[in-house]
Amino acid sequence: MPAAAKETPEQVAAAALEAAPVWDGHNDVPIQLRGRFDNLINDFDFVDTLDTQDGDRAAMHTDLVRLEKGDVGAQFWSVYVSAALPEPEAVQATIEQIDVTKRLIARNPDKLALALTADDVEKAMAEGKIASLMGMEGGHSIGNSLAVLRQMYDLGARYMTLTHSTTLDWADSATDAPRHDGLNTFGKDVVREMQRMGMLVDLSHVSEAAMHDALDVSGAPVIFSHSGARAINGHLRNVPDSVLARLPENGGVLMVVALPWFINEELRNHSANRSAEEARLKALFPGLPDNVEAGLAKWDATNRPPVSTVADMADHIDHIRKVAGIDHIGIGGDYDGMPTGPVGMEDVAGYPALFVELAKRGYSQADLEKISSRNMMRAMREAEAFAASRRDMAPIEYPVGKPRDAE
Repeated sequence: MPAAAKETPEQVAAAALEAAPVWDGHNDVPIQLRGRFDNLINDFDFVDTLDTQDGDRAAMHTDLVRLEKGDVGAQFWSVYVSAALPEPEAVQATIEQIDVTKRLIARNPDKLALALTADDVEKAMAEGKIASLMGMEGGHSIGNSLAVLRQMYDLGARYMTLTHSTTLDWADSATDAPRHDGLNTFGKDVVREMQRMGMLVDLSHVSEAAMHDALDVSGAPVIFSHSGARAINGHLRNVPDSVLARLPENGGVLMVVALPWFINEELRNHSANRSAEEARLKALFPGLPDNVEAGLAKWDATNRPPVSTVADMADHIDHIRKVAGIDHIGIGGDYDGMPTGPVGMEDVAGYPALFVELAKRGYSQADLEKISSRNMMRAMREAEAFAASRRDMAPIEYPVGKPRDAE
């Protein structure tokens, strides 16, 4: 092609997103509906949520207008509930979040379509609707019960993050003290049962040992619904190279997160330094909160936080491509589950900016289509095919009341 006719990065990105709209791995609108509106959404306008700012609480990151601007074609809505809840309460709350998500989808039938299969996703995209899937964030949502896990699948959940912030009776979290050196016997059976049904195993939030244990027993692709590369940002929520190197054999997809503190290493260190300064001030001035507040304000004035940008997110994608390959990268923004996205991608309207940045770095249209949704489509179809091959296999059973931390 003559140089004068060469497509610009903007044109390459636009063509890729038209052919393969973004399939985003994690959006926390459902917990926003719970926290802001007590799940009372009969009068909730999801077309434009910019008016949801309330005092110190920023406006929501997500609405139908901005999803369209962001070229989002499929969305995993997180039916997250707090891991601090007692597990029986967490099970109930998760069902309530599935309910509010389904009601949100039903209230917006011209723009959203409930999707339970890869075919559903493909159909919704072809109709110009956003395919709406549901993912559970944390195994506390099943209350130590494979029976509950199966019922959550029947209610429509299509992935489960094995842990959230808390280590469970059967799985170690990345950000809590380990108890099992990964997954125990029951935890490995959770993975097996999920894949027997066709539910995607999500390894965001779990410890490195748990990632390896899950891969050891997986016959279907796993996902990381919203994580980065630990070699670029050392946060334990990110994925180490030892795990990235196993994705080609597994077929899994790392859906890259946009959360600034997970993608910009300088910002992560700034946050840690600020926490250390706050702890120092509290030790110096016990019982004098005004002194602590004044000292922290002085520290803030002379230690401005670094700025995270779209380029930071692209750096993670570059590294994952280097270690795991182009076929194992996706997008998992974590919008409405963080204060803001990086500069240029503050909300869900910003995805095209990321794809322009990648095109500037030499990614082809075919590469960008894989990252936006084709890799995720392939992984889901392979997970469904694996489940179909296990159709005659009986469900895994455990006696009622058996301790799940027993080996």
